[in-house]
Amino acid sequence: MSKDNPNEININGQNLGVGIAAARFNEALVEALLRNTLQTLTEYKTSDPKVVRVPGSNELPYAANLLASSGAFDVVITLGLVLAGETQHHQQIAHSTAASLQQISIKTKVPIINGIIVVENAEQAEARCQGSLNRGREFAKAALEMARLRS
Repeated sequence: MSKDNPNEININGQNLGVGIAAARFNEALVEALLRNTLQTLTEYKTSDPKVVRVPGSNELPYAANLLASSGAFDVVITLGLVLAGETQHHQQIAHSTAASLQQISIKTKVPIINGIIVVENAEQAEARCQGSLNRGREFAKAALEMARLRS
């Protein structure tokens, strides 16, 4: 993900149904991402997003499909963190979840924001979840823009 953010746009989040699926793995960092996402949604007047939790990022497409298929949401945000380890497993999770989320979005006609952060080390993770690269804010704003496009 680029460090070059798009220009700010004024989006009113009122009357938009937002579903969020968040992983519990890497809990402290995903919790910070969720907090930043919810704070931004509140700032843009979105009320009462529904949050569901799943074990890890690999389970996020299933949860996103349930939320998107329910008909209750204008947009779904998935939040997770995949940190590189000694094997290439993180790349498999990143590729399979991204492809699955795109397919679900097309099938259900509900925008799904892929907020699964894939990083090489803890410093990158902290910067994106808790630090200066506030990805939670970016995911929330992208969600509102796509929800308005859908409506």
